Amino acid sequence: MDAALLLALGLLAQSLDLSWGDPGRPGILHPWRRLPAPGRVRRAWVIPPISVPENYKGLPYMLVQIRSDKRQPGGVIYSIQGPGVDEEPLGLFSVEKFSGRVFLNAELDREKTASYRLKVFALDLGGSVLEEPTDLEIVVVDQNDNRPAFVREVFAGRVLEGAAPGTYVTRAEATDADDPDTDNAALHYSILEQGSPELFSIHARTGEIRTVHVGLDREAVAVYNLTLQVADMSGEGLTATASAIISVDDINDNAPEFTRDEFSMEATEAVSGVDVGRLEVEDRDLPGSPNWVANFTILEGDPSGHFGIRTDPRTNEGVLSVVKPLDYESHAHYELRVSVQNEAPLQAAPTRIQRGQARLSIRVQDINEPPVFPENPLRTSLAEGAAPGTFVATFSAQDPDVEQLQRVSYSKDYDPEDWLQVDGATGRVQTQRALSPASPFLKDGWYRAVVLALDDVLVLLVLLRARFRPRSRDRSLLRGPLDDDLRDNILNYNEQGGGEEDQDAYDLNQLRHPSELAAPSFPPGRPPLRREAPLGRGRPQAPRPPPASPADIASFIRDGLQAADSDPSVPPYDTALIYDYEGDGSAAGTLSSPVSSLGDEDQDYDYLQDWGPRFARLADLYGHP
Repeated sequence: MDAALLLALGLLAQSLDLSWGDPGRPGILHPWRRLPAPGRVRRAWVIPPISVPENYKGLPYMLVQIRSDKRQPGGVIYSIQGPGVDEEPLGLFSVEKFSGRVFLNAELDREKTASYRLKVFALDLGGSVLEEPTDLEIVVVDQNDNRPAFVREVFAGRVLEGAAPGTYVTRAEATDADDPDTDNAALHYSILEQGSPELFSIHARTGEIRTVHVGLDREAVAVYNLTLQVADMSGEGLTATASAIISVDDINDNAPEFTRDEFSMEATEAVSGVDVGRLEVEDRDLPGSPNWVANFTILEGDPSGHFGIRTDPRTNEGVLSVVKPLDYESHAHYELRVSVQNEAPLQAAPTRIQRGQARLSIRVQDINEPPVFPENPLRTSLAEGAAPGTFVATFSAQDPDVEQLQRVSYSKDYDPEDWLQVDGATGRVQTQRALSPASPFLKDGWYRAVVLALDDVLVLLVLLRARFRPRSRDRSLLRGPLDDDLRDNILNYNEQGGGEEDQDAYDLNQLRHPSELAAPSFPPGRPPLRREAPLGRGRPQAPRPPPASPADIASFIRDGLQAADSDPSVPPYDTALIYDYEGDGSAAGTLSSPVSSLGDEDQDYDYLQDWGPRFARLADLYGHP
């Protein structure tokens, strides 16, 4: 026990008439002594608390000696009762019954029990009460025997990059089981390690962590790992450590940039919906965030809207595609100027020159396009029974590939009566025999034939319509203007030889490749041709499929014709009936007769706009204005 405490206890003992004996030894306590005073009598003293440090190891340790002034012959018997004696925790305190000395028998823990209140008794040898019971309080003095502890091992915090000094990030928290009213539980927080430069500070008492300097840049350092310390005794006592992980959140402080000033690409004419190339960009912001995702804009060079740019979400590249078919003959080269921006607005001024725009040079590749007939279908008029060698018409197809200089030749594709003869070099058509007026292929005086125009690779079909006039009329040939007969296709006859029209018409002005004119083949999943199909318009109509490609249509027509012509079980005029039935659900869609124009006013030809320049004439004639 230090000198100051002994002195204080000594002064207290003197004021309370306590006798401590020699210095350093517990004194004698007279709890029942009366102090004479004029006018009143005090029956007993109030015993001051007896203090004892926790964890004291010099046991047994005498705390105090109690004594009664009512001594009887034979002496006094002393006893104590209460927690630590005859109540839990048992055995902490005891008293010598004849001497009155009170002993501490075990170490105390203030964090479990901070004080004990006992009852003191004085009895004579016969067990009779000499004094009224009085209280004896024993106070456990706190020692710094508990290390402070953080409430968690890791504290997490977030802060935006570029945050101003003093911005709150997170708060560290620790506890100490010692007496909160003493320095044993006075906590002090500090940062042991945070790297360089020191961008964070912690409040010594509250544990709040804040920024102290500018310079947080996610692109430089995305996560900071701080080592924290807490110490009791106001920073001079026991210590503990924990971590603080601070994540720097991204802002859009970096603009996307093209990796080059100029990109070169090639695109094929007459196609759409195809990708041409990629525009590579760089952005240092957080990948996948709106601060990183690039949006591309065509600023100039594409007034007709032939191109589009979409963003690849995985690479952030711009994917250039053709959205409207190109025409090499009208525009062989494009120079575009494109720009790139983020989805999120830029929040900071750029620190260096940006490359937010680029030039895009696109060369259009020429492909072989089919010849084009200036008039399709071609209508003419002949007298009935025209003699062999009679001139019918002359076809003059033009090849749009002006730079390829290919030869155009002509041939028949459909001539059911083998009535016509076509000059392959000039396109001149004449009769090669007389046509019987009873021919099943005459419908209201009209005969239909299909002529092919071929360059070195591609094929174009044109419909020839020849009308027969009575012999008494003028025998001159007539060539009429284009009308809705342009929508006509091949004839469709029933088993009695009469014509049968179908409302689902389809133009024969389609692309065909010579390789598709080979042996018959059916589209995938298509059943074989059936002769027992129902006739006429009573057949339920299946929903019309989307327009098929020109190659599919031409191939389907040719295959069906060859299959029917090689079937000996039916007359030739039944050929067209196949298309009336078998056309439904085919890869080429439903086909119709050449006279279907009489009832197909509701046909939609707007899709011709998407087939490229070579179909522009048809699109203008039959598409919606």
